[in-house]
Amino acid sequence: TQFNSASLNRHLSRAYGNNIAGYKNEGFVEVLAAQQSPENPNWFQGTADAVRQYMWLFEEHNIMEFLILAGDHLYRMDYQKFIQAHRETDADITVAALPMDEQRATAFGLMKIDDEGRIVEFAEKPKGEKLRSMMVDTTILGLDPERAKELPYIASMGIYVFSKDVMLRLLRENFPAANDFGSEVIPGATEIGLRVQAYLYDGYWEDIGTIEAFYNANLGITKKPVPDFSFYDRSAPIYTQPRYLPPSKVLDADVTDSVIGEGCVIKHCTINHSVVGLRSCISEGAVIEDSLL
Repeated sequence: TQFNSASLNRHLSRAYGNNIAGYKNEGFVEVLAAQQSPENPNWFQGTADAVRQYMWLFEEHNIMEFLILAGDHLYRMDYQKFIQAHRETDADITVAALPMDEQRATAFGLMKIDDEGRIVEFAEKPKGEKLRSMMVDTTILGLDPERAKELPYIASMGIYVFSKDVMLRLLRENFPAANDFGSEVIPGATEIGLRVQAYLYDGYWEDIGTIEAFYNANLGITKKPVPDFSFYDRSAPIYTQPRYLPPSKVLDADVTDSVIGEGCVIKHCTINHSVVGLRSCISEGAVIEDSLL
């Protein structure tokens, strides 16, 4: 974490304190804050720099791989399969790749692969001819031919598996000044001939790093008959902070296509296509539409 992380720290300790420690005592969640030292007076300069500054701590654990994830994405992925693919292809780095159509592709960092799924080129938000040159045969990564025609591009999701020794070498020796994984370390690793593989993820994925995207992702869960992203998956639950609030109370209200958080009191009002958050009190005569509260 970098700045003003008190609320995040509190959320993590409440949401994951008991869930994880109780599960065979194998995992833990620890927040590592940016800190200044005589060797390094700077805050975190980017994703790669943040990892580099804490390398001394990561080296203490006897592990084979590092999994680098982004904090502002909404998706559901089985990381075991991701890591297994990394091992099976004998890769140095594996990058999660999202198949997409031409319209969306211009907003992402695109990748080009050879017929073994190895990444040979990167292009950041290409347009026109450059965009068309980044087209790939996504059946190589396991997409069926029909979907491969619709989605001829692959974008980096900003999610990576690194073999431990490769990560240490890249951050300390090859690119000691690189601050970012996506724009510096990964393309650099490809250039110096490391085996960088693409791993296909074909499911719901949304970057919710902007207010507009956050709003759209929230309202997407009210869609019918099938929401964009479902929280009702018993085999892969999304944990949150238990607040032990009473269920919401609805008195003579007209509620359609909406999601209501717990602890709310809703009376004599109209709510349509909205997400109403915890402990909301909505009184008589209110009309709420297309809103995220």
